Amino acid sequence: MKDRARSTSRTSGRISGRAVPTNVASKRRTRTQAVALLLAATLLSACSPGQGGGTPTGGTSAAPTPSATASAEPSSSPSADAETSVPAPAPEPSAAPSGPGQGNVELSIIITPSEGQPETSYTLVCEDGVPNAESVHPAPEAACAALKENAGLLSTSGPGTEAACTQQYGGPQKATVTGVVDGVPVDAEFARTDGCEISTWDAAKDVLGVAGGA
Repeated sequence: MKDRARSTSRTSGRISGRAVPTNVASKRRTRTQAVALLLAATLLSACSPGQGGGTPTGGTSAAPTPSATASAEPSSSPSADAETSVPAPAPEPSAAPSGPGQGNVELSIIITPSEGQPETSYTLVCEDGVPNAESVHPAPEAACAALKENAGLLSTSGPGTEAACTQQYGGPQKATVTGVVDGVPVDAEFARTDGCEISTWDAAKDVLGVAGGA
């Protein structure tokens, strides 16, 4: 009887205390861990870039660099097409060769006695060293003969840089001669401001029509 009573008491004690089976507690722990893992995964996905809260990639364009801005501005230097070309100077008339010529001449001669004084104009036309009727000159025969004897008489190229010219004054007269001698253009100026120019004037005095002098 005592043994049965002890057995009954142990049985009733287990039932009244409701001891939880071991497999049930293990399932609860597993479920709790699963919930914790799911929550952690949710938090990680919310904090990862590109999921709404991350830094935008490509939302704004990069600011232009100074070099890019400078290249976009027009250049201030002129281009090759905008450059202006400088015309070449006109060639100087070639001098007729010295020595005897053909004597075919057409010249306009202007003599200026002095600054402010009226000019005197002559016209000399020669054919084979003989003056033409168109000539208006104080000594046309002497002028035509002088140019046939020396076709380069009116060349005023000068004595050169090495020549020494005497510093003497021959007068204020000036002369300009333009035209053609034996097909060669002539554009010469004469003065009497130093020894070299006086010599050139005196050599062409028959063509100039005046001897000159102060």
